[in-house]
Amino acid sequence: MLEEKLEDRNIKPTAMRLLVLRQMVENTAAISLKDLEAKFEKADKATLFRTLKTFEEKKLIHSIDDGTGSVKYALCEEGCECEPQDQHIHFHCVKCGETYCLTQSKIPPTQIPSGFKASSASIVYKGLCPNCN
Repeated sequence: MLEEKLEDRNIKPTAMRLLVLRQMVENTAAISLKDLEAKFEKADKATLFRTLKTFEEKKLIHSIDDGTGSVKYALCEEGCECEPQDQHIHFHCVKCGETYCLTQSKIPPTQIPSGFKASSASIVYKGLCPNCN
C-alpha cells in the first residue's frame, strides 16, 4: 500500500521514504522536519529534508506555514495537484502546537486582479483542538 502510494507519484520507494510516509500516514496532525528528526534519531537531517522536498515536488504532501516559524507537512488528498482550488483550511492549536488539515473546508475562490497569478493559498485558524478544549 505505501509502496503503491509512492509509485503512483513516480517516487522510488526507498527504505527511508517508506518510513517517512508510514509516519505521515499514522500521524493525524501535520509534522515538521524537527518532529521527524525526533522520531528517527539516527536518520540524517539532510536525507529527511530531501525526502520531504521530493514528496512535496511530486505532490504527495503539502507544506503548511501555520505561523509558528516551523514549516509543517501533511499528506495530500487523493487526486490533489496542489493548485489553489485543491487547497483547504488548516487549524493550529495554540495549546499543544499541533496543526491539522481541515480537508472538508476548501479555501473559497477569490477574484484575483488582472496580471496576478496565484500559485497557492493559505488560511490558518488558531484556537484549541478537541484534545485541548
